[in-house]
Amino acid sequence: MIPVLIGLAAAPAEAPEARHSPIIVEGFRVDVDEDKPAKLDHILPEVDGTKITVTKKTSVTKLDQQPPVIETQGRELFARSPGLLVSEQQTPTQFNLSYRGIGNPQEAEYVLVLQDGIPIQSDWIGFPTLYYVPLPQSLSEVQLIRGGSSLLYGPEPTPAVNFVSKRPDPRGPALTGSTQHLVGSDGLYSTFNVLEGVSGDVEYRGSLGYTKSDGQRQNSASHLLQGDLYFGYRPTDRALWYVRLQGHSAEAGNPGRISYPQFLADQNFAPTPFNRDWVRRGAVILGNELELGDGWHFEGKAWASDLQLYTRSARDSGATTTTLQDERFRNQGVDLRARKRWGRGNAFTFGVTGTHSSAPFLQFTSTNLTADRGEHSGTPRLNQDRDSWLGAVFAENVFRLPHRFHVVLSGRLDVEKLRVRETVKPGNLTRPLSNVDVSRTIPLLGVGIGNDFGKDNETYLSITQGYRPLRYFDVASPFSNLQPGNEADAPESTSYEAGVHGTPLPGLFYDVSVFQINFSNRIESRRLNGTDVINVNTGDTRHRGFEGEVSYDFFAARNNAQHLTAFLNVALLDAKFVDSDNPAQIGKRPAFAPKSIVKGGITWRETGKYSVSLTGLSVSSQFFQDSNLPVGAGATLIPAKIPAYEVFDLAGEWTILPHVRLQAGVQNLFNEKYYARVFQTGLEPGRRRTVYGGVTFGF
Repeated sequence: MIPVLIGLAAAPAEAPEARHSPIIVEGFRVDVDEDKPAKLDHILPEVDGTKITVTKKTSVTKLDQQPPVIETQGRELFARSPGLLVSEQQTPTQFNLSYRGIGNPQEAEYVLVLQDGIPIQSDWIGFPTLYYVPLPQSLSEVQLIRGGSSLLYGPEPTPAVNFVSKRPDPRGPALTGSTQHLVGSDGLYSTFNVLEGVSGDVEYRGSLGYTKSDGQRQNSASHLLQGDLYFGYRPTDRALWYVRLQGHSAEAGNPGRISYPQFLADQNFAPTPFNRDWVRRGAVILGNELELGDGWHFEGKAWASDLQLYTRSARDSGATTTTLQDERFRNQGVDLRARKRWGRGNAFTFGVTGTHSSAPFLQFTSTNLTADRGEHSGTPRLNQDRDSWLGAVFAENVFRLPHRFHVVLSGRLDVEKLRVRETVKPGNLTRPLSNVDVSRTIPLLGVGIGNDFGKDNETYLSITQGYRPLRYFDVASPFSNLQPGNEADAPESTSYEAGVHGTPLPGLFYDVSVFQINFSNRIESRRLNGTDVINVNTGDTRHRGFEGEVSYDFFAARNNAQHLTAFLNVALLDAKFVDSDNPAQIGKRPAFAPKSIVKGGITWRETGKYSVSLTGLSVSSQFFQDSNLPVGAGATLIPAKIPAYEVFDLAGEWTILPHVRLQAGVQNLFNEKYYARVFQTGLEPGRRRTVYGGVTFGF
């Protein structure tokens, strides 16, 4: 806070005794540089709506500062997100993220993923898998939020990933739009179409995207259709009411997992030619944003969604029966939060969240190897009714102190409950039908300290607690003789991070930090015999390392529309078991915890004319299971380590006429042969080189 001389006035002439006594009025300029545009190209504002991110580490990718992202698996989308590991697969029906060696990246179970602040995973508590993400063309930015501000969204030990949807410019034209059409390798056709505008107090945006591909592997053809419809009403410049409707449909063959020798011989081999996956999702979101005056800001959301995961899964090409699996997730939620600016730059935010999910789970053993989506035929194998509830209250406050220090205190209280009622179980199991209720109440705290120094630099230190909610499978496994009452304690974490970031020179941004995460009560399913399994807490892990990024725009000093920006981010990780009931496990490296993840690239662009970008990813070798051991031998071998790999992508856009843009790209530019997603039953190859090109027409 810097005192500023507001006024200096002499006393009136008729009061000569006061003529030489000045009247001095002092005001306070609060953090005048906290939200410089150069800084906000890389991190979130210190107070962003109802979020307080000062003293935390955040990362932001502005999608208008690079060529359009076409792929859906996330390698290019997260190129500027340090440390976030994407375990890629070739079909658009599952999405796999992990961070700093916490958790198995299978379907992003350990990373909270949101769209516009609303969780989009199947079931936030009981089944936190990721089968839907918005198309990149519909997004304005991608946020990665760590530390105490992550507590305002959820309790997970890893950070929150928030996709921010595009909205119409309130000062924009009455009608504008565009249509994009691309073709490429493996029979690719992709189109994305937008209409948006503003009419008086009403704003609207509608988008529809469709992508189809024959795939590189046998039985990997896919279709994806996604639509989004947004209406907003602004009765004043301080109020917004809106409704958003979302629809998503994806369908793909499931070519199955292969052994390492099969991968070397023919990575396109499909051992499961009849398997298929379907994903259907619909959602409606109601929202309200209000500036109430006197420093008050309010945001409220209510939503309902319905997600269906349907699979047809036969053991192999010689199978005579298949398993039909139907899972539904009907979610409802409300999120209310407010922020109050007070004093000299302080801010307090608080809120409540409540969600419920109904998640029935059905399986059938059928002889129809080509059954269509939704078919319930054959012999019932499993029937579970599942429900989850989450209630949370949270609060956070930033205190601005003398000498440009700031302190943030965060708190959250979660109450979660799971319920499973089973009426049919697999015939090979001897346990009774599951009838389970589990509930927990868990308090969490966070603290952050920072200091602004020099020219646009800031230190930060955050300490945050977290935990991993228990899933339905943890409390009532449908496929094993896991006895009720054998539930393991919830995994818990304490995260420490200290760093410094800033924009000390035109065009330069840097952010470097060191971190340590203490992760306790790690859950493992332990098999006692052919059918009996218990869940136990097998140990504690420690994850520490370095994470840094730097970005420099070589043309920033010219202050024109041209930009030549190079960026590099590095995550170095030392993770190991530090305690376990199995002494042989101590000292081993957890699964999916590579020692290094390096991302970088260079973008040359001129606003409204052209943009070309080369990005690269390098991931060191990593174990695929905590035991650090291989599976199988000979023709069935799965090596203990996933080999290191490097992948580069090239994308460009060129405006040839005022409303016509050409687009093209090459993914996996140097045709790297690699894989990143591995299970005890096999591995899933990454995609080899593909090319695409097309045109976008606008008006």
